[in-house]
Amino acid sequence: MNEFDWHKDAISNSTLITSSYKNTQNVRRFFKLKCGENFKFDRNFMLWMKGAQGLTMGDAVGEWLS
Repeated sequence: MNEFDWHKDAISNSTLITSSYKNTQNVRRFFKLKCGENFKFDRNFMLWMKGAQGLTMGDAVGEWLS
């Protein structure tokens, strides 16, 4: 299996957060679509994402919205 490319691969709620996760423009577009235009990568959320390997992007959306 090829490693997920956070810069260009399609992201969905079921996309697994991998060890290669990066805060890319592609990821930002996904979060803005799911969380709204007010989405921002704040320090607490970035720290949560760093420890979220194995969870899904849907889990991350839920965390940001909570």
